[in-house]
Amino acid sequence: MAAPVPLRSDYDAAALRRLARSSHDPGQVRRLLALAAIYEGEPRSVAAAVGGVGLQTVRDWVLRFNDVGPAGLLTGKAPGPQPRLAEHHRTALRQIVEAGPIPAVHGVVRWRIADLLHWLWEEFRVSVSKQTLSRELRALGLRKLSARPRHHAKDPDAAEAFKKNFPTLLAQVAAHEAAGKPIEIWWQDEARIGQKNKITRRWARRGSRPAAPHDQRTRSAYLFGAICPAQGKGAALVLPRCTSEAMALHLEEIARAVAPGAHAVVLLDQAGWHTSAKLPIPANITLLPLPPKSPELNPVENIWQYMRDNWISNRVFASYQDILDHCCFAWNTLVEQPWTIMSIGLRDWAHRS
Repeated sequence: MAAPVPLRSDYDAAALRRLARSSHDPGQVRRLLALAAIYEGEPRSVAAAVGGVGLQTVRDWVLRFNDVGPAGLLTGKAPGPQPRLAEHHRTALRQIVEAGPIPAVHGVVRWRIADLLHWLWEEFRVSVSKQTLSRELRALGLRKLSARPRHHAKDPDAAEAFKKNFPTLLAQVAAHEAAGKPIEIWWQDEARIGQKNKITRRWARRGSRPAAPHDQRTRSAYLFGAICPAQGKGAALVLPRCTSEAMALHLEEIARAVAPGAHAVVLLDQAGWHTSAKLPIPANITLLPLPPKSPELNPVENIWQYMRDNWISNRVFASYQDILDHCCFAWNTLVEQPWTIMSIGLRDWAHRS
């Protein structure tokens, strides 16, 4: 029979009992007291009884204690099963999700969990569950987000040049049209709201297909909206069509919302009713057209999405008046939340102090 492994000599029973009294790990306390009994000259069978384990386990404790000291007696966490995805799998997964699918190659225009499972198998012959892949994607910092609108024919250089030159354009307005007055930055756009409404995502039981009403009639109105994110305020009108006359009415509404003694720079797209030479422009407003085909520069586009998701979609409008009422309700609810306008509308490149 092999001789018992001796304990290291730089500790004694009193020292281990002091460590046991100060330890917050119940497992370590039990192991320290068992080894303290050995230091006191008790046989290993007594130490095993103190620890509630067998002799082989006591021998393992002695080896761990001799190797690293009391820290070797701390309760460790079980390693668990080996992850199915290695680091090179995660790197490739992040890259392909951020790049997006190639329709001609992958057969889809957006990634779903099921598509990524298939891609992992085709690429690496790795099979994981939907829940595991969802957890891995979230651990990589990836989320399913709503895409911002981007015109298919936009010139990316034009948008970046506009952002870069915006401080200069603003300084020119301050020196001339504003004549030294405080400047407010406003954004303007229109949204068509009608009976052929949108259906948005909603919470429902997993695996079900929730239903929502969807009208096929075509009555509609146009919500002319403008926001000043720095002040958290807005100005809007609901009008039957988009014309220069309608735009003139909206500019008057914006002019009334501008602070007394201030001058507003209104950024807007280059729709025909925005750029008409016949459009009367109030004295306290300067229009600044955005680059063509660049809706992502205008935060009012995101305001429309927020309003549709929260107050306008999933509804059936009984009449034109009903459309007007819901548009007014949605806009009034928005302007009562200036923090929402600020959160959605502020752009670093436009609102640098």
